[in-house]
Amino acid sequence: MRVVVVGASGNVGTALLRRLVDDGTVTSVVGVARRVPPGTPPAPYSVASWVGCDVTDPGAVDTLTAAFAGADAVVQLAWAIQPSHDRRRLHDVNVAGTRRVLDAARRAGVPHVVVASSVGAYSPAPDDVPRGEGWATDGVRSSSYSVDKASVERVLDETEDANPDLVIARLRPALVFQRSAGHEISRYFLGPWVPKRAVDGYLSVLPWPQGLRLQVVHADDVAEAFREAVVRRVRGPFNVAAPDVLRGQDLADVVSRGRLLEVPPAQARAAVTVGWHARAVPVGPGWLDMALSAPLLDTSRAERELDWRPTRSGIDTVRELVGGIAAGAGTASPPLRPRRR
Repeated sequence: MRVVVVGASGNVGTALLRRLVDDGTVTSVVGVARRVPPGTPPAPYSVASWVGCDVTDPGAVDTLTAAFAGADAVVQLAWAIQPSHDRRRLHDVNVAGTRRVLDAARRAGVPHVVVASSVGAYSPAPDDVPRGEGWATDGVRSSSYSVDKASVERVLDETEDANPDLVIARLRPALVFQRSAGHEISRYFLGPWVPKRAVDGYLSVLPWPQGLRLQVVHADDVAEAFREAVVRRVRGPFNVAAPDVLRGQDLADVVSRGRLLEVPPAQARAAVTVGWHARAVPVGPGWLDMALSAPLLDTSRAERELDWRPTRSGIDTVRELVGGIAAGAGTASPPLRPRRR
């Protein structure tokens, strides 16, 4: 198979390329990125031939159409979280950029597209009952990330209706972590004022909004789900998450030697809002709103139709990420660059 991965240099893209090294089914890989790895890249980036393309450029559809020629599948991973204050830029990358990828796939005659959606596309859930893929995908209106993920779901619906021969799969993972994304995630979510080395078990206390619970999944497990979706040529949505549900004490045991301070959600939101407007916190309060209201994911469909099982627990994935943040871990990819010593 010939597979093109758009956004191949990012967190999930890196893990997917790592999975496709020496893959007997996927024998040709093209990586598309706004910033391609420089020079002759090391593994896993060496598995791909690279095409530079910013999905917001006026000529992006033409560039992508040429890159997609002869592809059996396109995987769409391109997404922007920063700059969080530039709403127009985020929408142009995330929503309009996905539409350009789909337009190029249609023009190139690609039969199958696999798109990275998210738990963030889902509407709020009132409880901790795991929800399947039928749960509404109207998003959380105060979160720009969630709004864009929900908008992409509508773009996919429209594309399917207009192009019934194009098979579209959409994977909806929980938070995706790995060690080598440590510095990227600290830049995107923690900012310059959090002492990175201190998060590895030496914080004096972990402030935690009351009621917040999380699911995460290791990037390698997400990559396996994407690989299976590609080679099985599946259609429709698939939830992807590790089974354990993480709460404040679970995280405190990792980052602050068990010391936890639960705070009211309104107080936590006010603090994040002030910090974001002051440009001291990289992401806005919508992220907290989304985290507090997102449903837990039922992954039965992925287990049944992709034969997918996570190989790592959520808490082990968090431990790995925390070590990566403390070490400033990264790769040869520009988005995943390590922290300068």
